[in-house]
Amino acid sequence: MKPQALFLFFLTLVACSPKQDKTTKLYTDRPPVEERAFVSHAIDSVTEAVVAQITHPKIAEMFRKCFPNTLDTTVHYSEDEDGQPDTYVYTGDIPAMWLRDSGAQVWPYVDYADKDEDLRKMIAGVINRQFKCILIDPYANAFNVEPVGPADDTDLPKTSPYVFERKWEIDSHCYPVRLAYAYWKKTGDTSVFGERWLQVAKTILATFKEQQRKKGHGSYTFLRVTDRQLDTKCVVGRGNPVKPVGLIASAFRPSDDATTFEFHIPSNFMAVMTLRKMAEILTVVNDEPELAEECLRLAEEVDEALHLYAVTQVECSGPFYVYEVDGFGSQQIMDDANVPSLLSLGYLDPEMFNDPVYLNTRRMVWSTSNPYFFDGKAGAGIGGPHIGTENIWPMSIMMKAFTAQSDGEISSCIYQLINTDAGTGFMHESFQKDDADDYTRPWFAWANTLFGELIVKLVNDGKLDLLNSLPE
Repeated sequence: MKPQALFLFFLTLVACSPKQDKTTKLYTDRPPVEERAFVSHAIDSVTEAVVAQITHPKIAEMFRKCFPNTLDTTVHYSEDEDGQPDTYVYTGDIPAMWLRDSGAQVWPYVDYADKDEDLRKMIAGVINRQFKCILIDPYANAFNVEPVGPADDTDLPKTSPYVFERKWEIDSHCYPVRLAYAYWKKTGDTSVFGERWLQVAKTILATFKEQQRKKGHGSYTFLRVTDRQLDTKCVVGRGNPVKPVGLIASAFRPSDDATTFEFHIPSNFMAVMTLRKMAEILTVVNDEPELAEECLRLAEEVDEALHLYAVTQVECSGPFYVYEVDGFGSQQIMDDANVPSLLSLGYLDPEMFNDPVYLNTRRMVWSTSNPYFFDGKAGAGIGGPHIGTENIWPMSIMMKAFTAQSDGEISSCIYQLINTDAGTGFMHESFQKDDADDYTRPWFAWANTLFGELIVKLVNDGKLDLLNSLPE
């Protein structure tokens, strides 16, 4: 089925499926096999094997549909003019490819890439496409499959017609490297690390260094005519000033909202992780020791700056990480649901659990000390300004479960997730804290697949009894 036809098919399913009573066991189902965007026998086998072990009917049914949702509805595989894999991935109900979302959407499938050649090629195609996108415009966050121009014609400056949106976000460079590194480690395939990759590595380094703002503001600006304050940048597209302290400026957050203070702390942590992965690839695969050393030097500089400028303490609390800083002393104490977030640092890097400051931060963001933490009749979790106050993102509940310290935390999170689907059997972008039937985005593939990733992890971690014992 062609991408646009599949897009319309899925919207029809959603439109024809009313928001059902939570006791209803019939949900909008997977597309028929012949109408799925991509079919992987390995993922289908894993899906059915996990479902067979789960006796909780709703968890089993939601997992069965959510885990393969990215493959079923958003993956479009082809080969380029050189016969190399080339995969375009929709974010779901928006037919554009975000570097962040696409990397996260296919992430849970990497573990099975060595068991399914078609799946391996598909993931290699995502990496190849992401690398091409970075070279089209290193400051863009989302791209079109064809050169049709930006989503908003008022965006300035003008750029390539392949760019859907040009919001500079550090994580747009981090997710492709994270995916490529994991793919290499799982499959041993180095074909994605050719000359294009070397250009990408140099581009990422150059962009990160420019956005340290040591030589002035740099080349990036962004303006949009909009009634949403955080959809454009203040100071004529430049954003608020920063003091160069070694951190990297990110004009936008992972939510696609403008930063208030340009040094976005979760993204800087992810940049450190990314640079170290790049250094290993460049050393082992490419025999580029000088370029690798440049990555490591920048990683150490950013890491040192994080521990100097990203930590604060308020009355009656231990030290914790703040969300944004400007180097002058201004700090944003909050967390947002989108990944990378402060909460998600333990998901992105398990070594963070050895950091007492992260553990303090985790407690802080899941409390009323975080202005975007909401606790209502439907559930408790973190939202963000992207949707508005009092909306909880299931993604934040999943991040709490991924980083949970106890079975009680895990149980609470899973119970909330399966009872805030509004009877659809899928995850959503957000739901209103007092009414889960009031939700945004019926088709958000990242959230769906992330739920599947979480269930697989819990089963692999020996938590099957925990899942099966939850109230129905």
